[in-house]
Amino acid sequence: MAASVWKGHLTFGMVSFPVRLFSAARSETVSFNLLHKEDNSRIRQVTYCALEDKPIQRSETVKGYEYEKDHYVVIDEEDIKKVAPKTARVMEILEFVKAEQVDPIYLESSYYVAPDEGGEKAYALLFQALRESSFYAVAKVAMHNREHIIVLRPGAKGILSHTMFYQDEIRQVEEFRTDTSLVKDKELAMAKMLISSLEADFEPQKYHDTYRANLTKMIEDKIEGRKVVATPSEHIAPVIDIMEALKKSLAEKRKPATVATAAAAEEHGPVEVAPKKRVRKTKAG
Repeated sequence: MAASVWKGHLTFGMVSFPVRLFSAARSETVSFNLLHKEDNSRIRQVTYCALEDKPIQRSETVKGYEYEKDHYVVIDEEDIKKVAPKTARVMEILEFVKAEQVDPIYLESSYYVAPDEGGEKAYALLFQALRESSFYAVAKVAMHNREHIIVLRPGAKGILSHTMFYQDEIRQVEEFRTDTSLVKDKELAMAKMLISSLEADFEPQKYHDTYRANLTKMIEDKIEGRKVVATPSEHIAPVIDIMEALKKSLAEKRKPATVATAAAAEEHGPVEVAPKKRVRKTKAG
Protein backbone atom coordinates (compact mmCIF):
# COMPACT_ATOMS: atom_id res chain seq x y z
CA MET A 1 0.00 0.00 0.00
CA ALA A 2 1.14 3.58 -0.65
CA ALA A 3 2.72 5.71 2.06
CA SER A 4 0.28 7.16 4.57
CA VAL A 5 -0.51 10.88 4.41
CA TRP A 6 -1.64 11.06 8.05
CA LYS A 7 -1.18 8.92 11.14
CA GLY A 8 -2.91 9.33 14.49
CA HIS A 9 -5.90 8.27 16.55
CA LEU A 10 -9.56 8.30 15.55
CA THR A 11 -11.92 9.01 18.44
CA PHE A 12 -15.68 8.87 18.87
CA GLY A 13 -17.09 9.22 22.35
CA MET A 14 -14.71 7.44 24.70
CA VAL A 15 -13.52 5.05 21.98
CA SER A 16 -10.07 5.71 20.51
CA PHE A 17 -7.94 3.67 18.14
CA PRO A 18 -4.92 4.23 15.83
CA VAL A 19 -5.49 4.73 12.10
CA ARG A 20 -3.68 5.79 8.95
CA LEU A 21 -4.92 7.70 5.91
CA PHE A 22 -3.87 6.72 2.41
CA SER A 23 -4.66 8.60 -0.80
CA ALA A 24 -7.52 6.80 -2.53
CA ALA A 25 -7.28 8.46 -5.95
CA ARG A 26 -5.08 10.67 -8.08
CA SER A 27 -5.51 12.32 -11.45
CA GLU A 28 -3.58 10.82 -14.35
CA THR A 29 -2.50 13.05 -17.20
CA VAL A 30 0.16 13.26 -19.89
CA SER A 31 2.82 15.72 -18.73
CA PHE A 32 5.20 17.69 -20.92
CA ASN A 33 8.57 19.32 -20.24
CA LEU A 34 9.45 22.83 -21.34
CA LEU A 35 12.20 22.84 -24.02
CA HIS A 36 14.28 25.55 -25.67
CA LYS A 37 12.77 26.03 -29.12
CA GLU A 38 16.16 26.53 -30.79
CA ASP A 39 17.82 23.25 -29.75
CA ASN A 40 15.15 21.22 -27.85
CA SER A 41 17.23 21.29 -24.66
CA ARG A 42 15.43 21.04 -21.31
CA ILE A 43 14.50 24.29 -19.58
CA ARG A 44 15.05 24.14 -15.83
CA GLN A 45 13.69 26.45 -13.16
CA VAL A 46 16.30 28.32 -11.16
CA THR A 47 15.91 29.54 -7.56
CA TYR A 48 17.06 33.13 -7.82
CA CYS A 49 17.86 35.77 -5.18
CA ALA A 50 16.57 39.15 -6.38
CA LEU A 51 18.62 41.15 -3.83
CA GLU A 52 21.99 39.52 -4.61
CA ASP A 53 21.09 39.10 -8.30
CA LYS A 54 22.30 35.50 -8.47
CA PRO A 55 20.95 31.92 -8.41
CA ILE A 56 21.02 30.05 -5.07
CA GLN A 57 20.59 26.46 -3.88
CA ARG A 58 17.28 25.16 -2.51
CA SER A 59 19.07 24.39 0.76
CA GLU A 60 19.60 28.13 1.26
CA THR A 61 15.87 28.91 1.33
CA VAL A 62 13.46 29.32 4.28
CA LYS A 63 9.72 29.96 4.51
CA GLY A 64 8.53 33.53 4.91
CA TYR A 65 5.20 35.32 5.26
CA GLU A 66 4.73 38.74 3.65
CA TYR A 67 2.92 40.89 6.26
CA GLU A 68 3.60 44.15 4.40
CA LYS A 69 4.80 44.95 0.90
CA ASP A 70 8.36 43.49 0.65
CA HIS A 71 8.46 42.83 4.42
CA TYR A 72 8.61 39.19 5.57
CA VAL A 73 8.69 37.25 8.82
CA VAL A 74 10.64 33.97 8.71
CA ILE A 75 8.70 30.85 9.72
CA ASP A 76 10.47 27.55 10.41
CA GLU A 77 9.07 24.04 10.84
CA GLU A 78 9.38 24.16 14.64
CA ASP A 79 7.19 27.27 14.76
CA ILE A 80 4.53 25.45 12.73
CA LYS A 81 4.68 22.36 14.97
CA LYS A 82 4.24 24.49 18.11
CA VAL A 83 0.89 25.92 16.95
CA ALA A 84 -0.47 22.68 15.44
CA PRO A 85 -3.90 21.88 17.00
CA LYS A 86 -4.65 18.56 18.70
CA THR A 87 -6.31 17.43 15.47
CA ALA A 88 -2.80 17.10 13.98
CA ARG A 89 -2.57 13.85 15.95
CA VAL A 90 -6.19 13.04 16.78
CA MET A 91 -9.08 12.79 14.32
CA GLU A 92 -12.13 13.57 16.43
CA ILE A 93 -15.61 12.56 15.26
CA LEU A 94 -17.88 15.54 15.96
CA GLU A 95 -21.24 14.09 14.90
CA PHE A 96 -23.06 11.60 12.71
CA VAL A 97 -25.29 12.77 9.87
CA LYS A 98 -27.66 11.03 7.47
CA ALA A 99 -25.86 10.00 4.29
CA GLU A 100 -28.43 11.57 1.97
CA GLN A 101 -27.92 14.99 3.60
CA VAL A 102 -24.28 15.24 2.43
CA ASP A 103 -24.18 17.25 -0.81
CA PRO A 104 -21.32 15.91 -3.02
CA ILE A 105 -20.32 19.50 -3.90
CA TYR A 106 -18.64 19.70 -0.48
CA LEU A 107 -16.42 16.64 -1.04
CA GLU A 108 -12.80 17.38 -2.00
CA SER A 109 -10.10 14.64 -1.78
CA SER A 110 -10.62 10.94 -1.08
CA TYR A 111 -8.65 8.72 1.33
CA TYR A 112 -8.69 5.15 2.59
CA VAL A 113 -8.85 4.88 6.38
CA ALA A 114 -6.96 1.81 7.61
CA PRO A 115 -6.57 0.58 11.19
CA ASP A 116 -3.09 0.71 12.68
CA GLU A 117 -1.74 -2.02 14.95
CA GLY A 118 -4.10 -2.62 17.86
CA GLY A 119 -7.04 -0.77 16.34
CA GLU A 120 -8.57 -3.54 14.24
CA LYS A 121 -11.53 -4.39 16.51
CA ALA A 122 -12.68 -0.82 17.16
CA TYR A 123 -12.23 -0.03 13.47
CA ALA A 124 -14.39 -3.01 12.46
CA LEU A 125 -17.05 -1.94 14.96
CA LEU A 126 -17.24 1.61 13.55
CA PHE A 127 -17.28 0.30 9.96
CA GLN A 128 -20.14 -2.11 10.64
CA ALA A 129 -22.11 0.51 12.61
CA LEU A 130 -21.81 3.04 9.78
CA ARG A 131 -22.78 0.44 7.18
CA GLU A 132 -25.91 -0.69 9.01
CA SER A 133 -27.07 2.74 10.19
CA SER A 134 -26.79 4.61 6.84
CA PHE A 135 -25.01 7.45 8.64
CA TYR A 136 -21.78 9.25 7.82
CA ALA A 137 -19.37 10.50 10.48
CA VAL A 138 -18.18 14.11 10.41
CA ALA A 139 -14.73 14.57 11.93
CA LYS A 140 -12.00 17.17 12.21
CA VAL A 141 -8.34 16.55 11.36
CA ALA A 142 -5.28 18.73 10.70
CA MET A 143 -2.90 17.84 7.85
CA HIS A 144 -1.05 19.63 5.05
CA ASN A 145 -0.85 22.82 7.16
CA ARG A 146 -4.60 23.28 7.54
CA GLU A 147 -7.47 21.87 9.55
CA HIS A 148 -10.00 19.88 7.56
CA ILE A 149 -13.54 18.78 8.15
CA ILE A 150 -13.64 15.18 6.95
CA VAL A 151 -16.51 12.82 6.14
CA LEU A 152 -16.12 9.14 7.03
CA ARG A 153 -18.33 6.68 5.19
CA PRO A 154 -18.46 2.89 4.78
CA GLY A 155 -17.02 1.55 1.55
CA ALA A 156 -17.26 -1.99 0.21
CA LYS A 157 -14.59 -3.40 2.54
CA GLY A 158 -13.59 -0.58 4.86
CA ILE A 159 -13.94 3.07 5.81
CA LEU A 160 -13.41 5.81 3.24
CA SER A 161 -12.92 9.47 4.03
CA HIS A 162 -13.30 12.69 2.08
CA THR A 163 -11.98 16.11 3.05
CA MET A 164 -14.66 18.78 2.72
CA PHE A 165 -14.71 22.29 1.39
CA TYR A 166 -15.84 24.80 4.00
CA GLN A 167 -19.06 26.72 3.38
CA ASP A 168 -17.18 29.91 2.48
CA GLU A 169 -15.15 27.98 -0.11
CA ILE A 170 -18.24 26.96 -2.07
CA ARG A 171 -19.03 29.53 -4.74
CA GLN A 172 -22.55 30.76 -4.20
CA VAL A 173 -23.98 31.61 -7.61
CA GLU A 174 -27.22 33.40 -6.86
CA GLU A 175 -28.15 33.80 -10.50
CA PHE A 176 -27.95 30.03 -11.02
CA ARG A 177 -31.61 29.15 -11.32
CA THR A 178 -33.63 26.70 -13.41
CA ASP A 179 -36.97 27.80 -14.84
CA THR A 180 -38.95 24.53 -14.78
CA SER A 181 -41.99 26.33 -16.19
CA LEU A 182 -40.31 26.00 -19.60
CA VAL A 183 -40.74 22.20 -19.48
CA LYS A 184 -43.75 20.73 -21.25
CA ASP A 185 -45.41 17.54 -19.97
CA LYS A 186 -44.95 15.64 -23.24
CA GLU A 187 -41.26 16.57 -23.43
CA LEU A 188 -40.74 15.52 -19.81
CA ALA A 189 -42.41 12.14 -20.39
CA MET A 190 -40.25 11.56 -23.48
CA ALA A 191 -37.09 12.60 -21.59
CA LYS A 192 -37.89 10.07 -18.85
CA MET A 193 -38.31 7.39 -21.51
CA LEU A 194 -34.88 8.28 -22.93
CA ILE A 195 -33.36 8.05 -19.44
CA SER A 196 -34.94 4.62 -19.03
CA SER A 197 -33.52 3.48 -22.39
CA LEU A 198 -30.00 4.51 -21.28
CA GLU A 199 -30.27 2.94 -17.81
CA ALA A 200 -27.23 0.88 -16.76
CA ASP A 201 -25.38 -0.30 -13.67
CA PHE A 202 -22.61 2.00 -12.47
CA GLU A 203 -19.38 0.30 -13.56
CA PRO A 204 -16.52 2.85 -13.34
CA GLN A 205 -14.04 0.43 -14.96
CA LYS A 206 -15.74 0.88 -18.34
CA TYR A 207 -14.98 4.62 -18.49
CA HIS A 208 -11.66 5.72 -19.98
CA ASP A 209 -9.86 8.98 -20.72
CA THR A 210 -9.94 9.02 -24.54
CA TYR A 211 -8.02 12.28 -24.68
CA ARG A 212 -5.11 10.83 -22.65
CA ALA A 213 -5.12 7.70 -24.83
CA ASN A 214 -5.04 9.84 -27.99
CA LEU A 215 -2.16 11.92 -26.61
CA THR A 216 -0.19 8.77 -25.75
CA LYS A 217 -0.70 7.34 -29.25
CA MET A 218 0.23 10.66 -30.85
CA ILE A 219 3.49 10.70 -28.86
CA GLU A 220 4.25 7.10 -29.89
CA ASP A 221 3.57 8.00 -33.54
CA LYS A 222 5.93 10.99 -33.31
CA ILE A 223 8.66 8.84 -31.75
CA GLU A 224 8.29 6.18 -34.44
CA GLY A 225 8.13 8.76 -37.22
CA ARG A 226 4.58 7.93 -38.20
CA LYS A 227 2.11 10.50 -39.47
CA VAL A 228 -0.18 11.95 -36.82
CA VAL A 229 -3.80 11.41 -37.83
CA ALA A 230 -6.31 14.00 -36.63
CA THR A 231 -9.29 12.79 -34.63
CA PRO A 232 -12.51 13.14 -36.67
CA SER A 233 -14.47 16.14 -35.50
CA GLU A 234 -18.18 15.91 -34.81
CA HIS A 235 -20.57 18.58 -35.99
CA ILE A 236 -23.29 19.23 -33.44
CA ALA A 237 -26.26 21.10 -34.84
CA PRO A 238 -28.38 23.19 -32.45
CA VAL A 239 -31.62 21.54 -31.31
CA ILE A 240 -34.57 23.37 -32.78
CA ASP A 241 -37.37 20.94 -31.94
CA ILE A 242 -36.75 19.26 -28.58
CA MET A 243 -39.62 16.80 -28.99
CA GLU A 244 -38.37 15.67 -32.40
CA ALA A 245 -34.82 15.30 -31.06
CA LEU A 246 -36.09 13.16 -28.18
CA LYS A 247 -38.06 10.93 -30.55
CA LYS A 248 -35.04 10.41 -32.81
CA SER A 249 -32.87 9.64 -29.78
CA LEU A 250 -35.31 6.97 -28.63
CA ALA A 251 -35.55 5.51 -32.12
CA GLU A 252 -31.80 4.83 -32.13
CA LYS A 253 -31.95 2.81 -28.93
CA ARG A 254 -32.49 -0.94 -29.15
CA LYS A 255 -33.77 -1.48 -25.63
CA PRO A 256 -37.15 -3.30 -25.74
CA ALA A 257 -40.15 -1.14 -24.92
CA THR A 258 -41.48 -1.58 -21.39
CA VAL A 259 -45.09 -1.40 -20.28
CA ALA A 260 -44.47 2.12 -19.00
CA THR A 261 -42.96 3.14 -22.33
CA ALA A 262 -45.92 1.77 -24.23
CA ALA A 263 -48.37 3.57 -21.94
CA ALA A 264 -46.51 6.85 -22.34
CA ALA A 265 -46.42 6.44 -26.09
CA GLU A 266 -50.17 5.82 -26.13
CA GLU A 267 -50.81 8.95 -24.07
CA HIS A 268 -48.39 11.28 -25.86
CA GLY A 269 -48.48 9.93 -29.38
CA PRO A 270 -46.46 7.27 -31.23
CA VAL A 271 -42.72 7.14 -30.87
CA GLU A 272 -40.61 6.53 -33.95
CA VAL A 273 -38.98 3.14 -33.52
CA ALA A 274 -36.58 1.56 -35.97
CA PRO A 275 -38.30 -1.42 -37.63
CA LYS A 276 -36.97 -4.85 -36.75
CA LYS A 277 -35.39 -6.88 -39.52
CA ARG A 278 -37.25 -10.04 -40.45
CA VAL A 279 -35.29 -13.27 -40.44
CA ARG A 280 -36.07 -15.47 -43.43
CA LYS A 281 -36.52 -19.13 -42.69
CA THR A 282 -34.64 -21.53 -44.96
CA LYS A 283 -35.53 -25.10 -45.64
CA ALA A 284 -33.06 -27.65 -44.37
CA GLY A 285 -31.33 -29.70 -47.05
